[in-house]
This record gives sequence, C-alpha cells and structure tokens, in this order.
Amino acid sequence: SQRKSLSGEKPAEGTPYLLLFSAVLYTVIMGLLFWPWLFVKVELIEMYLLHCTSMFGSIKSNLLNASAVLPLQLISDGSVVYAEALWDHVTMDDQELGFKAGDVIEVVDATNKEWWWGRIMDSEGWFPASFVRLRVNQDEPMEEYLAHLEETQTGEEDRAGLGLLLGPGLPCKEQMRTNVINEIMSTERDYIKHLKDICEGYIKQCRKRTDMFTEEQLRTIFGNIEEIYRFQRKFLKGLEKKFNKEEPHLSEIGCCFLEHQTDFQIYSEYCNNHPNACVQLSKLMKVNKYVFFFEACRLLQKMIDISLDGFLLTPVQKICKYPLQLAELLKYTNPQHRDYKDVEAALNAMKNVARLINERKRRLENIDKIAQWQSCIEDWEGEDILSRSSDLIFSGELTKLSQPQAKSQQRMFFLFDHQMVYCKKDLLRRDMLYYKGRVDMDHMEVIDVEDGKEKDFNISVKNALKLRSEAGDEVHLLCAKKPEHKQRWLQAFADERIQVQHDQETGFTLTEVQKKQAMLNACKSHPAGKPKAVTRPYYDFLLRQKHPSLPTALPQQQVFMLAEPKRKTSTFWHNIGRLTPFKK
Repeated sequence: SQRKSLSGEKPAEGTPYLLLFSAVLYTVIMGLLFWPWLFVKVELIEMYLLHCTSMFGSIKSNLLNASAVLPLQLISDGSVVYAEALWDHVTMDDQELGFKAGDVIEVVDATNKEWWWGRIMDSEGWFPASFVRLRVNQDEPMEEYLAHLEETQTGEEDRAGLGLLLGPGLPCKEQMRTNVINEIMSTERDYIKHLKDICEGYIKQCRKRTDMFTEEQLRTIFGNIEEIYRFQRKFLKGLEKKFNKEEPHLSEIGCCFLEHQTDFQIYSEYCNNHPNACVQLSKLMKVNKYVFFFEACRLLQKMIDISLDGFLLTPVQKICKYPLQLAELLKYTNPQHRDYKDVEAALNAMKNVARLINERKRRLENIDKIAQWQSCIEDWEGEDILSRSSDLIFSGELTKLSQPQAKSQQRMFFLFDHQMVYCKKDLLRRDMLYYKGRVDMDHMEVIDVEDGKEKDFNISVKNALKLRSEAGDEVHLLCAKKPEHKQRWLQAFADERIQVQHDQETGFTLTEVQKKQAMLNACKSHPAGKPKAVTRPYYDFLLRQKHPSLPTALPQQQVFMLAEPKRKTSTFWHNIGRLTPFKK
C-alpha cells in the first residue's frame, strides 16, 4: 500500500506492534507453565490474569500515548484530522459538542489528552477524546461524507413533504416512527447488558476481594446501580410486552414510561453520588494493583475497552436520553395514533423526572453552604438548621414587632423550608450576625395586613404582614420598606409551603450522614480562635472567556440540565454578599 500511515512516515523498528507480539508469545508460554496448577488453586487464576494484564497494560499505555500524540502532530503540520464517534455524546452544555455514534468529527485542537475541540458541520465544542477513534485513512476526502449526509437529510425532508412510501409499503411518518421505536428497544436491551456487565463483572468480583474493598467503598463507587439494574429489567419486560414485532409503528410504549415514572427517581441518588464515585475511583486508580484488578474484571466479562469510570457514566447519560427519545417519538406519531396522548404525557413525565433529579442535586450541593452559613452566625442556640431544613427560600431585612413588648427592631430574616431564622447585625462590623431567634413555619399562618391601624398591636403600620401561630399565643408583625418588598415576602411564604408539600410528596429528606458531614466540613472551614464573618465562599458562576474554557469535570457532569430554561440564580449568596464589609 502506498498510503501514508497516521504519523506520516513508516513505523520504525521496535514499535509497540513488536512488543504486542512479544507479550502474546509470553502470555502463551506463561499459560502453559501455569496450566497444571490452575485446577489446584483458584487464586492462581487471578495471579495469572493480573500478571498478563500488567503486561498488556504497559503496552496499551504506550499505544495510547502514541495515539494521543498523533493528532497533535498532524494538526501542527497543517493536516486536517478526522475522528469517528464510538459513543453518543449527549449534552446540553453550549461549550460541548454533541454527536451520535458513527458521526465523523474534525479534530481542531488535541492539546489536552482528555478533551479535544472539534467541529461537525457548523457546530464546534469540546468532546471527550475517549468517545472517538481516529480514522485509519486520514487522506480520504471528507467532502463525499458531507455531501452524502446533506443529500440524506434533504431527501428525507422531500420524501416527508411529498408523502412518498419508504420501506415495505409504509408511509414516511410511520417508517420514521418504526425507526425510533426500534432504536428505543435496541438501546434499552444494550443498556441492560451494560448494567449486567457492571454488576456481575465488577461488583461481584470486588465483593470477593474483602482485602481490597470495603462495603462502604463499593457503595461509594457503584452507588445504587444494582437497584437500577433490577428496575430496568422490569421496565424492559414491560416494553417487550407492548412492542409489536411485526409492525413496530403500531407499538404503544408510552404507557410503560407513565407506569414507572416514579420508579425513575432512583436515578437521583445515583446522579448525586456520581461525583463522589469519580473521586473515590481516581484515588484507587493511583495504585497499580487496582488498575490491574479492574482491567482483569473487564477482560473476564469480555467488555469493550472502556475504563470503569466511563462505564459508570452510562446511567447518568441514559436518564437524560429518555426525554430526547420520547420527543423524537412524539414528532413522528400522528395525533390520531392510540399512543399519541401517552407518549406526550410520558415526555412531560420524563422531563419532570430529569428536573427533579437536577433539583435534588442542587439541594444537596446547597447543604454545605447552609452549614457554613450557620457556622458564621454568633451566639447560635438550639438545633442545627439542617435538622429540619435543606433550602433557603428567601432572605432580607424587615422591621419586627412582637408581643407583648411591641418594640420595633431591625432584623435580618432568613426563610428556610419549615422555619425562619432572624439575626441582628453587629453595630461596628456589619458583616457579623448574631442569632436572635427562629419561627416554626409549620404552625404559622401568614396574614396580609392592610396599611393603617393594626388591631393586635394598636399602632399604624405600612407595608406590613403578620405571622400568627395556630394556637394564637405567638404573633409577629413584620414591616417592609417598600410595597414590592412586602409582595415578594408574601410570595416567598407561599413558595415555602409549596416546597414543603412537594418534598413530602416526593419523599425528599436528608440522611443523618449527610447532615453530620456538612456540619463537620463547616467546622473545619472555621478554625477556633478566628473571628467569624458571613463571607461568600466561592463565586456563583465562572466568567466566560472569549476562548471557551476547558471542562474540568468528567463528561456529562452537567447533563441534568435538559432543554429547560436555566434556573434563576439563588438570592441566598446575593443577599449575604451585600453584608460584605466596604462593599457599596
């Protein structure tokens, strides 16, 4: 062959291919030597596998290092480098490039080993290098592929408009629905096999090695993936019953998603734990014996050549792919189809599941901030704020009057779910707050007070609202500076009741371990002897530069934000930030 290799020159002697041949020969010889012992002691199998894996591991690392350098060399030489997608990369981050398996990507920047910058048609963005492979023949022109892709898309639009027939006597829309149904069923079966490989190939083997793993470590690394596996098997059985093999476009699978919409919430625990799993796994992978062990597990289960953290990412991607698949199915389902209403309802249900997962993730991230806020408050009394609350609804400054003294006091109020805390500002250091009390919102009635004379306190008020306990023995009169501030507080009290009810319906609670860990982290951030002050621990957002910043997290860390309007930034740190000294 006269075609150039990827490196642009003929491979020199002593390349990794010679090492690979040597390793195979060495493995065969070692296998023959160990063969009589394999039936005597089972532990030798593991030794043999780990030994062989270590040999392949060193050669694999050489090959990977070589492949990482190749695109960088070609790009620096002015060559155009193309890669083919091995996996779907589903993302809603505008800095990342989404694609499907089989797509051809032009690699523009390969400076970073883990994330490359690429282009597909008019779209550009970052994508994980592990999701693609370089095309073997880089000299093959790309124009043919792009022309074919454009012709295919144009042809589909024309055929849809003209209503021509596709396939064996099926109208265009029905044929497209058949394709979407087949894709859903195919990906679901592949996903079940994927979960089975993780549970049987990794978790089962890890539990045998109590000298290497504790149950707590396994729970951190794999989360509740076994529970997800059991649920997905049940879900697939329901899909198979509704799947029409002879005429897939007549299948009615929307009801399956509606039937199990609450069961999908188990993904919330997995998604929230996934960052901890990545941290724990990265620590273990620094030790060679764990690297060899995980590689041996993969080889025994005959899984594809993807690292464990890549396999553990799949459930996060899967829960986000359901709304995309259902949206595509709804697009090609006629309104007269018996499955149309169910598919439409299923799409909304799965969007709500994704929104719920994202909300729970935000709530769990906020508990560290709330614990740190409490540790900054002087003279705190009573139980920790996290014992009953997990989210700040609203905060601001109000004038407070309470019976029986009816004395006017300026206080900072922080409305959490279930309770409201009020504090006093320090006279000299306005960034310091002193705890003064709290109100149990579960037993309080919020009353809108008209401007004028207030009967209970016998004083004239303006922009006021009243909190009265159910027993009537506790009454607080709160006055805002402006009418719009009062309306915002009335809305905040209504939002607090809605959130409490929603948490009860969805069963959202904080575990004791999560509460204790958050308070422990807060105590560490405020060593004894140092003065406390309410400060902003970190920025709410990172400023975007002209050149896109490189993602620091694993792929799909922010995949929960599904085609929905971005949540408004919380007023929590905005209000606390106003207390920072010298800030105008």
